[in-house]
Amino acid sequence: MALGEFDLIRRYFLREAGAGARSEARAAAGVELGIGDDAALLRVADGEDLVAAVDAIVAGRHFPACTAPRSIGHRALAVNLSDIAAMGAVPRWALLSLTLPAADPDWLEEFAAGLHALADAHGVALVGGDTTAGPLNVCVQILGSAPRGTALRRSGAAPGDLIVVTGTLGDAAAGLAIVQAHAPGAADSPGQRELVRRFDYPVPRVEFGIAARGIASAAMDLSDGLAGDLPRLAAASGLAAAVAIERLPLSAALREYASLAEARELALSGGDDYELLLCVAPQRYQSLAAAAEALGLPLCVIGEMHAGSGVAWSLDGAPAAPARQGFDHFR
Repeated sequence: MALGEFDLIRRYFLREAGAGARSEARAAAGVELGIGDDAALLRVADGEDLVAAVDAIVAGRHFPACTAPRSIGHRALAVNLSDIAAMGAVPRWALLSLTLPAADPDWLEEFAAGLHALADAHGVALVGGDTTAGPLNVCVQILGSAPRGTALRRSGAAPGDLIVVTGTLGDAAAGLAIVQAHAPGAADSPGQRELVRRFDYPVPRVEFGIAARGIASAAMDLSDGLAGDLPRLAAASGLAAAVAIERLPLSAALREYASLAEARELALSGGDDYELLLCVAPQRYQSLAAAAEALGLPLCVIGEMHAGSGVAWSLDGAPAAPARQGFDHFR
């Protein structure tokens, strides 16, 4: 029997439990009414701001057609969690709009498993959405909260702030290159498999974003590459940025895969890392570093903010420029 739209929703996205347990879980999550009605009813606690973000991922644009459905489900939520992390907010609810070429039960089982596993890891409740037939397209809206007036913004940097990034850069772009050059699952070494994993299963830095609230002065997530994203943060703060390319954090897997010059270019212009880019006053840096260390997360100072506009890139003290300016859908 063909799987209909509402059967699909009930089977893969409506997560039933006993009536008492479901009521208690919804109350704890601030969900008055979730999946099954025309809209969800949600509660935000007094003294909190609602934080909202939405991202769509499209087959052939954001991920190759050969991508495993579990990875697609994970990615669809992860890219939105990364936006919430950049605001220093706590993720709470998600809505899913899913366009499918066909209602394939095996595909849906794996997609839902990837989505739900990441949602459970971050305490996110799926509270509604829509399904329709068409080319594969996944759009998630995420809602979170932060104590009133405390959310991190791109516009808060000050002259003299240090520019820092979490994790390592360029891994996901290298992973995508490996996928595009090989048959699925045919990466040649443990290092290459790690790079592919960084692309397939990005790790949103939610816990660190929350810890950075009240310490960092500005933040955004790195989705389109440092060379594309840092100018946006600098412009939002009305400042200039100076970055030393030799400081960019590169993983051992990336250094094994690419030459140093190629690795640096991937770190500058490659997208999909979903690390956090932050500005912090020098006197607060140790507090930020301690928060990162407590989470086992590398943190690296790559430059400074100062008066002016634009971004000045240097390599070993000499002016340099990225070969590409990050990812742009329409460029």
